[in-house]
This record gives sequence, structure tokens and C-alpha cells, in this order.
Amino acid sequence: MSHPEFEIHQGWLANCRHLSSPHCNPRPAGEISLLVVHGISLPPDQFGGPWIDDLFLGRLDPTAHPYFAEIAGLEVSAHCLIRRDGSLTQYVSFLERAWHAGRSCFMGREACNDFSIGVELEGTDTTPYTEPQYQTLARLTRCLMAAYPLITPARLVGHSEIAPGRKTDPGPAFDWSHLRMLLLDTI
Repeated sequence: MSHPEFEIHQGWLANCRHLSSPHCNPRPAGEISLLVVHGISLPPDQFGGPWIDDLFLGRLDPTAHPYFAEIAGLEVSAHCLIRRDGSLTQYVSFLERAWHAGRSCFMGREACNDFSIGVELEGTDTTPYTEPQYQTLARLTRCLMAAYPLITPARLVGHSEIAPGRKTDPGPAFDWSHLRMLLLDTI
């Protein structure tokens, strides 16, 4: 099955679902040079439902699940989410700073939100990610590298790499070698 490549227009992907998160602000320097892969499931270890959207849009109902009472007030977002079926939602323009990395450092430079794009994969550290997710992530990564050439294969990292000891995602279940293989033919 052939999947169309993504196109970016003024920071937004042309052919995906869009939901605008209020949890973003202007990039201080405007530079985009890092791609951070995350893993998320809400409630923990469960897939599907509106909960990730609700978290990133600031409307998570704290009474809908006991865990949500702990996180409902968080102001977090990602630029994109890739669901288990490979579908993609964009919440924040790539030209803006999404609030995905928190306290972070890459190659001695702190505050990775300032210069990175954050992509969440619906998953957990221990549940294998799906082939449709890898396919979509590879297509998205190719598009981002073309649009923002400072993002190189060496600047494609997991959340755990920029926030060690604090974050573990996307975890050992994420197959970096598979993603790099998918990218190899086109980089």
C-alpha cells in the first residue's frame, strides 16, 4: 500500500488531522534542529480514546480516570501524535515551541523545546510499537528533515536521551534500528 508523503505549509502538515493546542508559544531563536520521539498512553498502558487529545488541548477530565486527577492540570503538548494505526494528528505548528521535553539537554544545550520538534507515539516503554507507526514516523521524519535540514539522523533522539533519569520513553520497545532502516533509503 502506497502512502503519500507529507507536505508542510507555514508550519502545518497539509494532509493530516489538526487540533490546535493552547500549550505552545513562539520559539525564542526560531531554529529547528532536533526531533524528539516520545511514547504516551492514557490511561497508562491503554490505547485509543480521546484522552491524549484532551491532555494536549487542556481539557482532560480529572474525574474520568483516577490517574487523570494527577495530570489534568498539566500544560503539555507535542507537535504531533502517531496513533497505533499510524494516523497522525498535529497540535502545534512546527514554527512554534510545543511543551513536550520539559527539563532537557542535548549535546550540552538545555531547553530542548526551544529548538526541537516533539512527536508522540501512542505506546508504552514495554509494548512493541506497530508497523503503521514506524511507517508514518519515517514519512514524517523524511518530511521534517527536508523542511528543516538541521535535523539530521544524528539529531533524531528519544525523550530518554534528552531527559535521562527523568524520562524513559519511547523505551526499549521502540526499535530504533527499524526506524533507521526505513529512513536509510531516502537520507
